[in-house]
Amino acid sequence: MKRSESDRRSKRVEICRHNADCGGCIYQELDYQDQLNLKGKEVIRLLENKKVMPQKFLGIEGSPLQYAYRNKMEYTFGDEVKDGPMTLGMHKRGRFMSIITVDECQLVDPDFNIVLKASLDFCKEKEYSFYHKKSHKGLMRNLIVRKGQHTNELLVNIVTTSQFAFDDEAFVACLQALPLQNQLVGVLHTYNDGIADAVKCDRLEVLYGRNYYNEKIMGLKFKVSAFSFFQTNVLAVEKLYSEAIAMIDSIEGKTVFDLYCGTGTITQALALRAKEAIGVELVEEAVEAARENAQENGLENCSFIAGDVFKVLEQLEQKPDVIVVDPPRVGIHPKAMQKILSYGVKQIVYISCNPKTLAENLDMARLGGYEAKIGKVFDNFPHTKHTEVVCLLERSKIIEK
Repeated sequence: MKRSESDRRSKRVEICRHNADCGGCIYQELDYQDQLNLKGKEVIRLLENKKVMPQKFLGIEGSPLQYAYRNKMEYTFGDEVKDGPMTLGMHKRGRFMSIITVDECQLVDPDFNIVLKASLDFCKEKEYSFYHKKSHKGLMRNLIVRKGQHTNELLVNIVTTSQFAFDDEAFVACLQALPLQNQLVGVLHTYNDGIADAVKCDRLEVLYGRNYYNEKIMGLKFKVSAFSFFQTNVLAVEKLYSEAIAMIDSIEGKTVFDLYCGTGTITQALALRAKEAIGVELVEEAVEAARENAQENGLENCSFIAGDVFKVLEQLEQKPDVIVVDPPRVGIHPKAMQKILSYGVKQIVYISCNPKTLAENLDMARLGGYEAKIGKVFDNFPHTKHTEVVCLLERSKIIEK
């Protein structure tokens, strides 16, 4: 959404030194309340365009933390200019081949910046080459840093090709010598010889400690492995999940389907009160983690199924009383959406990370006999354009089956 001149001039704040090149935090120059106003208006615009504005709109809630809220960063090795010195960080705005070092990023814990700088210095000292996207030659590919917000545990994963040797032992010693505020619980080495510019795990070695960190959400314990999806802003998502569950009239004694459940965080929160909670997720690793976490939390009424949501629902004999959906940015496929609506449950809670596809799915839900009753926006990603939206749908008429 375009900002007016008055918006652009209002209450400017300190700008990150990477702002000119990184481009990730497009709203960082605005006072935080102005950011919330802009984001809230954009969600309203998208919903109104599709005529699916909830009957009761609760506005937008800000993040408990506006800085240092991200618990995961995936950095890339490269160079900013052709044949220039090695860099480690993010893709330069508008230039896919250029990587800028972001060792003063304000969205992450200061330890992330310390680990990034030390890793880059280590690789420069060893005279390692970075993996070139065109020639497909080189050693260094990515650095992934993850943190437990409530546990202060840090997990570091270095990603290389297998084309040259990497000094694992020296890298671990380098990280262990850093003045970190969090506890370094694991150092991993991922081998990726894939051509695509994406992190792919051909082989994973634990160089130190373990291959996961611990986290807590809503009183539940979670083991988050190297490549498991987990919510980026834990403090904000706790608020979001609490309100999403509170929108349901009652889940006691009911069977709840949690679709696109990831590692099953909200599935397990639902299981604390429901008769049974069933999570469905495409990514098998996430499902394995969800099962392990449910067992760790002693939840015997919580189960998970790996597979495409539509295909799983086509084969599943159990019927839900309530449905919760939390799809990826592309939203829910029309076939899956039709199947979800066909159950005819009284209430569906839709958690969305993309208000555009949310509006499209709500339009289909309206045609399928559901009305948007309550909606609320959550700013889980301060200074960026992204938001999360929770919407309660209620059946307004009987659906023909």
